[in-house]
Amino acid sequence: MSSITLPIGGMTCAACARRIEKVLGKLDGIETASVNLATEKATIQYNPQTVRLPAIKATIEKIGYQVLSTSKSGASDEDRLRKQKAIRILWTKFIIAAVFSIPLLYIAMAPMITFVKLPFPMELDHMMYPLRYGLAELILVVPVVAVGYRFYTVGFKALFQRSPNMDSLIAVGTSAAIVYSIYNVIQIAGGNHEAAEYLYFESAGVIITLILLGKSLEAVSKGRTGEAIKKLMGLAPKTAILLVDGEEKEIPIDEVEPGDILVVKPGAKIPVDGIVISGNTAIDESMLTGESMPVDKKQGDSVYAASINTTGSIQFCAEKVGSDTALAQIIKLVEDAQGSKAPIAQLADIVSGYFVPIVCVIALLSSVAWFIGTKDVAFALTIFISVLVIACPCALGLATPTAIMVGTGKGAENGILIKSGEALETAHKINTIVFDKTGTITEGKPSVTDVCIHSSDDEPVSASELLKVAASAENASEHPLGQAIVQKAKDDGIDLVAVTEFESITGQGIYAKIGTDDVLAGNKKLMVEKNIALASLEGEADRLASEGKTPMFIAINEKAAGIIAVADTVKPSSKAAIERLHEMGIEVAMITGDNQKTAAAIAKQVNIDRILAEVLPQDKADEVKKLQGEGKTVAMVGDGINDAPALASADIGIAIGSGTDVAMESADIVLMRSDLTDVSTAVLLSKRTIRNIKQNLFWAFGYNTIGIPIAAGVLHLFGGPLLNPMFAAAAMSLSSVSVLTNALRLKRFHV
Repeated sequence: MSSITLPIGGMTCAACARRIEKVLGKLDGIETASVNLATEKATIQYNPQTVRLPAIKATIEKIGYQVLSTSKSGASDEDRLRKQKAIRILWTKFIIAAVFSIPLLYIAMAPMITFVKLPFPMELDHMMYPLRYGLAELILVVPVVAVGYRFYTVGFKALFQRSPNMDSLIAVGTSAAIVYSIYNVIQIAGGNHEAAEYLYFESAGVIITLILLGKSLEAVSKGRTGEAIKKLMGLAPKTAILLVDGEEKEIPIDEVEPGDILVVKPGAKIPVDGIVISGNTAIDESMLTGESMPVDKKQGDSVYAASINTTGSIQFCAEKVGSDTALAQIIKLVEDAQGSKAPIAQLADIVSGYFVPIVCVIALLSSVAWFIGTKDVAFALTIFISVLVIACPCALGLATPTAIMVGTGKGAENGILIKSGEALETAHKINTIVFDKTGTITEGKPSVTDVCIHSSDDEPVSASELLKVAASAENASEHPLGQAIVQKAKDDGIDLVAVTEFESITGQGIYAKIGTDDVLAGNKKLMVEKNIALASLEGEADRLASEGKTPMFIAINEKAAGIIAVADTVKPSSKAAIERLHEMGIEVAMITGDNQKTAAAIAKQVNIDRILAEVLPQDKADEVKKLQGEGKTVAMVGDGINDAPALASADIGIAIGSGTDVAMESADIVLMRSDLTDVSTAVLLSKRTIRNIKQNLFWAFGYNTIGIPIAAGVLHLFGGPLLNPMFAAAAMSLSSVSVLTNALRLKRFHV
């Protein structure tokens, strides 16, 4: 199965997107076809053995849309330039239309305004010179129709193919006004001067002008919804400094190959992903992680494309280039998410598919009914045009994708990668979150938590001396607990001493000779076998064990000297993150392979609601399913490796990443900062986005629900006002702009 994303030109409303999906869905070999009106792209999964790409493109073009070509290199720049050109063309068309439609509107309306005397050329007076008046209006409307020709070419083509869209509504409505007006100009020429009262050129001209204005504003707003992608794309440097035989050479970024040695000077951007081979520096990785503090880098550390070298000069070996870099993967993830559809969008898609044909029927029936009731062709025509023009489903089609674009973009800015519209929507329903313990709630590596001195009649050793002896003894050991003690001594600036003898005692601990001292470090079993009296240390060891810590006894010259406790410590952000989730009314569970006592100790520290202890990695998914069986909407938060089955089983899988694991297939959301407070941020962003979508859909549905009956003359039937087609056009354009503006409010999201 292959997947491709095609930029589509010529779409004007939700009905267009629905039409392309429907036609592609009928092709053999097409698995799925999703068309996003906001991004103007179609994402298609197909079987290349059954249907070829040229056939897919031909099918799209056959129904009146263009498949825009985009080269692999510079695709983003090409797309941006194309959209900028489209905006310029729209503004130019609007200006031309306005230049002719404003005097057209003035000529038509000025004589009718009686409460104030407006200057008006007598040569165009419709009472004295009706033919001149009619021809002037006809001459002025022609350029407006010319710049709006696409409404007619696309609209009538869609109508003839029995899949009318927004352009069809405009084309039919304005054509009816123009044809009826031309008929009346012919009547005037034949001597029927009263026909001058029934010219509707200004309605057609102003409708086209207002819709061009709406389209221009809509295009600008659409561009703003994709700013997150533009910012990410703009981060990548254009050149790199290559080191060849000791000489520095500046080359385009596209020419960098894996294995190249690159030089990055202070203030410059890292060009590609790689490993530092010489030099020390601090690098600002906020573009990847959202973390503002620079990260120290030395030989052997990883660096990532587009991060900023702040202090020293470094040399590094290029590892991942082009589309393989972490930045490129992030951009692809965000683009995929923005192109995807949330389940809530299906409602708008289904409605818009039937909407335009229904509107055409309503317009026809209401105009016929009014004509039968009034015998007034002009009045019936006004009703017909108003219903067609006001009913545009643009707002309906933009309601969901624009909010998803802004929401996923805002997430990326905060180091939260949401991989699909479906994940963004589902996240707001979560009421239970399961956290993996090791590496998620905790740091994932042991560290020293307590150093306890044995009080005895002999002079006890100090805490720093005990740590020095234990670390020196453990320095030859590879055991993680021993290495934690060594690291603690190094962090405290304690100099280690050499051992002359060393023995590892399997399952118990170690023996070492330091100078003239015999040192034992290990568990209680080791101390008992060596007949070391523990006395008061036993009670201390039990207390530490009850707190989920591992006590390691230290004996010097066959006498107990103290205990060093080691544990996988809780991350600083864990407690605050869980408190925030509780404030949001979300139940928090912890899943771990540890024993119940250790799990309970960790859970107590961070205020976990439910403990799932002694669970094997392969059984984590079953525990998630049990929670779902209780009717809960469950999110699983883990490191994305041994938690993969549970992440996939949960309603939402949230992976803790470091900025490099952004393509984890098992997770729906990736937290690049490894900060658990981002879990609540992701849920909150989902809630805000869904609220925004619902607001957009409410206004889009509500606008049409209210607007169509008014345009059909329901209020006028009871003595109320009649909706002028020009006001209908203005309202239709503003509805789309208002939906886009509401979606852009999400850009102000902050925690």
